[in-house]
Amino acid sequence: MTEHDTRSAAQRDRAHQQTDEDPAERAASAGQRHDQHHDNGAQVSTGKETAGAPEAAIPELVIISGMSGAGRSTAAKCLEDLGWFVVDNLPPALIPTMVELGARSQGNVARIAVVVDVRGRRFFDNLRESLADLDARGVTRRIVFLESSDEALVRRFESVRRPHPLQGDGRIVDGIAAERELLRELRGDADLVIDTSSLNVHELRAKMDAQFAGEEEPELRATVMSFGYKYGLPVDADLVVDCRFLPNPHWVPELRPYTGLNEEVSGYVFNQPGAKEFLDRYTELLQLVATGYRREGKRYVTIAVGCTGGKHRSVAMSEKLAGRLAAEGVETVVVHRDMGRE
Repeated sequence: MTEHDTRSAAQRDRAHQQTDEDPAERAASAGQRHDQHHDNGAQVSTGKETAGAPEAAIPELVIISGMSGAGRSTAAKCLEDLGWFVVDNLPPALIPTMVELGARSQGNVARIAVVVDVRGRRFFDNLRESLADLDARGVTRRIVFLESSDEALVRRFESVRRPHPLQGDGRIVDGIAAERELLRELRGDADLVIDTSSLNVHELRAKMDAQFAGEEEPELRATVMSFGYKYGLPVDADLVVDCRFLPNPHWVPELRPYTGLNEEVSGYVFNQPGAKEFLDRYTELLQLVATGYRREGKRYVTIAVGCTGGKHRSVAMSEKLAGRLAAEGVETVVVHRDMGRE
């Protein structure tokens, strides 16, 4: 038998094997080759993915809109504090693109909030088309519409001495009327309408928290900052703690070169009468204050802990206090402003 005849016989045998192969097995083999092909390049969703295949998670979307001066910025900041990715004044035509980018983030951008209003001018006309596109993609979306009375809006614009975006050469009330007409259909489609006529900033935040915070209490973030009084009070301090009632390690020669981060210095500070009691009771006070901050919509607090030079007592106390707060579930950052400054 020649070499050509040998190759022909082998090819016939393979052909018979493929003919006898079960159709389901052939389909599985083809699917495996298809998957291998796509593993070497970008993954494209065909809508026919097999069970268990990874899918891009579509972010949850909230669209914030409403009357100018009704509190859109406050609502957006509230969602940002709750962990949402917030985009202000995004042209409506770009909303589907923003959602697509979020889906590609591998879960890093799971919730997106977009502020859309009449500042978009001609782009605002594309909102309904974008909403239809989102619905076709199966995107979970909610529209929050912020409303307010004409009297309240006029008062707010006059207090900041700024014109209404649609006022033109007319009066503030003319701009408000034009905006109401422009937003009429969107208001009718809104999932949540909040009238802010008689609400202050804290009350609006509380309403947003009630809708979007879920069962978890809104998170509070704290910065504990040590400082030296001789260098001045921190301008951003919400609460100030004075540790100068404790003996100063500066006057102990063997401790003077070190800071409150040193175990011997910290031990010296907290072995003084009243130091541990002060830490315990001030921690209890902060628990009460933190509850009130959350209730009033305050999400960030800076606690300044001071001593004479900001090197020994305040540093040691800040470290212990930050540890207590972290144990209570408060996200805490420690900053030693004046340590090493002398």
